[in-house]
Amino acid sequence: MASKNNTVGITEFFITGFDDLEHPKAVGIVILMIYSLILLGGTTNICIIASDKRLHTPMYFFICNLAIVDMMYSSSASVTMLTILLVKTVSYKPCAAHMFLYHMGDFMEAFAIGLMAFDRLVAISNPLRYHSIITTNRILLLVLTTWVINSAVVGTLAGITEGLPSCHTVLKYMFCDYPGLVRAACVNPDDYFVFPTIAVSLAIYRNFVFVLLSYIWIICTVFKISSESRKHMFSTCFSHMIVVVCYFVPKFVANILTRVGLVLTIPERNGLHIVATLVPSLVNPVVYCCYYSLWKDDNRLKCTSRYLPFTVTPNSMNAYVE
Repeated sequence: MASKNNTVGITEFFITGFDDLEHPKAVGIVILMIYSLILLGGTTNICIIASDKRLHTPMYFFICNLAIVDMMYSSSASVTMLTILLVKTVSYKPCAAHMFLYHMGDFMEAFAIGLMAFDRLVAISNPLRYHSIITTNRILLLVLTTWVINSAVVGTLAGITEGLPSCHTVLKYMFCDYPGLVRAACVNPDDYFVFPTIAVSLAIYRNFVFVLLSYIWIICTVFKISSESRKHMFSTCFSHMIVVVCYFVPKFVANILTRVGLVLTIPERNGLHIVATLVPSLVNPVVYCCYYSLWKDDNRLKCTSRYLPFTVTPNSMNAYVE
């Protein structure tokens, strides 16, 4: 590992995940293009939202939080992959830092999607009290709490890998993550996957269950309103479910199906992890902001009906925030 290891003076790793590819440079160009688009989309969305006071609402705050998470999540893997395509090795300290950011982004992605589902749940099921429930102080507290909790969990993972004696210098993956560093150590890796399994179950799959139940409740509520509003809200839920599917489906394939009989080769597993990391971060800004035109010709927001809470009357459910 980076500093002198307890057993062997390992200071860098050889990452061989790209060795089985016929055209690794072409893959690297695609990764660079996707990564650039993620940074561009996330930065643009944050700047647009920050520059217009009319967008300083809870839903747009959650979108900014998601954009920050997306950029951190994609950077953690993309930087490592682009580096090893050039030099084939990565020092331990950068590898450990990328591992921390990768798992931090992974966990935070689930929590960010969960927070946005909570916002929609309140706006749909209790529109008249939306502004009293979703207050600025509460959303700041919710977001800050998720960052603190996930920092503690991922910090624990980093602490575990830091204390392990390393014996192997080769990682058969495309970037640095907790399983790779544990398997490079002189230990039985199974003993060190109990805590991560619990953490993943609580952080990712519990959020999935919450999001799923939230949308079931939203759909049931939508059936009680007028057909015109129902059509709009169903289309809105569909666009959001795209993000949910893009993030959670690869997780289920990698973590659940592979445990119940699905066999993936190392290149297939690496490809799945790349898709799970980059695709949601690329899709999110498109779905949440770029898909909707933010401005009309007269500089008014075209997506106000989709994002911003309207004034609510007893006969209206316009407080729904997309």
